[in-house]
Amino acid sequence: MKIIPAILTDKPQDLRNMIKQAEDFCDLAQIDIMDGRFVPSKSISAEDLAKIKTGLKLEIHLMVEEPTKYLESFKRAGAKRIVFHYESKEEPSEVIEEIRALGLEAGIAINPETPVADVEKFFKDIDILLFLSVNPGFYGSKFLPEVCEKAKALKDRKDKPAIAMDGGIKADNILLIRDSGVDIACVGSGIYGKGDAKQNYQELSRRSAGG
Repeated sequence: MKIIPAILTDKPQDLRNMIKQAEDFCDLAQIDIMDGRFVPSKSISAEDLAKIKTGLKLEIHLMVEEPTKYLESFKRAGAKRIVFHYESKEEPSEVIEEIRALGLEAGIAINPETPVADVEKFFKDIDILLFLSVNPGFYGSKFLPEVCEKAKALKDRKDKPAIAMDGGIKADNILLIRDSGVDIACVGSGIYGKGDAKQNYQELSRRSAGG
């Protein structure tokens, strides 16, 4: 299981600092984008991200009502993959088509209450399916272990995209997540909360590699 930092902030300087920290221990980071409508909070903008030069591959997680309005600006800001919410106001197949037309990888995120059956028809068209294991939009939200059952149900499916999980992931639940069949764990406060980000990342990696 790959562990990647999930960066959620409304402060451009914090964004810069967190990206620079991540460069020291990984090659891919997820940037969380919130519009203040799909979720109550607001975050940094594509313009803020575009001002930062980085060698990291950037995945953009759009927690927004109208994802297509954000695609071109985030491509210009350096995005390689864009993950949008099935629960947004736009038709998922059209959003995927627009992401693909920009030459980017595409992913769908689903909130904890959304059934996997709702998005199965898109599996062939996406690179990644992201399970939210918290109610989205707040840093440090409580992990919902029942979401692991969704990942387990897909574990043996040959037609599934890569499976990611995001929200409330810490050292004490990393094995539960790995054993659920998750390919990518997106970690925010578990890396950037208390202590040194690199050491936290290394500890999570060590634990997830254990039995």
